[in-house]
Amino acid sequence: MSCDLEVPAVPLNSSSPPVPDSPEPLSSDPAGRGGIAAWLGDLFPMLTSGVALGLLIGFVFVGLAQPHSALELSASGETAAASAGGSAPGAGKKLSFDIELGDMYVKPASISVPRGADVTVNVTNKGNQQHTLSLEGVDTPLLDPGSSSTVHWGVISKSTQAWCLVPGHKDAGMLLAINVEGEPAQAAPGGAADSAGGGNDATIDASAKPSADWKPVDPTLRPVERGTTHNVTLHVQEKTMEVAPGVKQVRWTYNGTAPGPVLHGKVGDVFNVRLVNDGTMEHSIDFHASKVAPNIQMRTIKPGESLDYQFKAQFAGIFTYHCGADPMIYHMGNGMYGAVVVDPPNLTKVDKEIVLVQSELNLGPQGQPGDLKKMMAGTDDAVVFNGYYNQYAFAPIKVAPGARVRVWLDNAGPNQNMAFHVVGTIFDTVWKEGAYRLRPGNAEQGGSQTLDLQPTQGGFVEFTLPDAGTYPFITHKMMNMSRGALGIFQVGGNK
Repeated sequence: MSCDLEVPAVPLNSSSPPVPDSPEPLSSDPAGRGGIAAWLGDLFPMLTSGVALGLLIGFVFVGLAQPHSALELSASGETAAASAGGSAPGAGKKLSFDIELGDMYVKPASISVPRGADVTVNVTNKGNQQHTLSLEGVDTPLLDPGSSSTVHWGVISKSTQAWCLVPGHKDAGMLLAINVEGEPAQAAPGGAADSAGGGNDATIDASAKPSADWKPVDPTLRPVERGTTHNVTLHVQEKTMEVAPGVKQVRWTYNGTAPGPVLHGKVGDVFNVRLVNDGTMEHSIDFHASKVAPNIQMRTIKPGESLDYQFKAQFAGIFTYHCGADPMIYHMGNGMYGAVVVDPPNLTKVDKEIVLVQSELNLGPQGQPGDLKKMMAGTDDAVVFNGYYNQYAFAPIKVAPGARVRVWLDNAGPNQNMAFHVVGTIFDTVWKEGAYRLRPGNAEQGGSQTLDLQPTQGGFVEFTLPDAGTYPFITHKMMNMSRGALGIFQVGGNK
């Protein structure tokens, strides 16, 4: 027997912003190879009413037919001479540079040219995913691994920079400094950790409340589907979502949620997962619950592509799954993570069973993706359960008095650790990373107060809440409790 879980695809948000800091947004050709918008020349009439007028029109044509920018890029002729200056040391020189693109670097990281030199670059992608190199709208195509392109940048008259347009790649270090000799050098690209956060990033108001139509994520763990084979389709979707009251970010998701759907099975079950990339960039998936060849089933796929990923659940526990495309921290930090629960044999029944996935919010500008620089520097804005700031304080989880509760915990990170604690009770059962650490009736009569988990570790705790009232649950890393990692168990009718 088998079961099929198919969640309809959510249309892409048509209002999603272009790539941050990019001179031109990415586009794709019908074959799915992608590309960068090319400069299109206009046709000008040839006026021949006089020699002087003909020469004037000729100069104008030369100037208009070449791409220009605020950084004074030009190509040749009178425009180049005016831009570079008649005495420019590089005037008339033609230079060619070989540029290597990799996963996440540009080699060399900087080039030096005399003012007025005419520059051509030969660009080769030696990485494992698509890259491009853009200089003020003069771009290579979106290069597949192993492919090359030659681009004429024209006359360089001012120090500038070029970078990869794929989201996150520039901040991850794919930046080329172009230095004009005799001018102050451009800063060598140091990756995302050079600075953490922009002045126009969204901010969280800790006193704000969600709107009346806001709905929390249901944390209830659904029972294991009947049968031993589970067929699942996960659609990659880029979607604008609210992550805190009044704060919206573009999230990269599996089936439109961050975290993605919780998969549930037993030891020995087989999961057939079809990943469909409905996004605008390359993505992948990595199941920590699997033992497979990463270069085959975890491979990165382009927009419009799909892959089939099969694994057998050989071990019990709660396991993270996430996107593995580079920069991995950027894909995970923007919402591409979820959990797989594999029940241990002879797992006892409880009255209430829930899943909490801890992660971080690294806010970019309102309505845009998260800030990679913050992720790399570890300067996140919030730590949250199931993707939303303090959501189970706004919508407490209801529990009957005396009910036995099991909480599955997965720390998706990507950076912060977890110290899960429920105020007002003691855990009598603790499972961490594949084994029981504590069970009822132990000879030591021991109890546990906190379950500690590093990024992508998981486990569960069990406890009872005998008296009516409110029981906060937190991560006892106190700075994070005050930044969104807070919820409430509501027992009985008291508030």
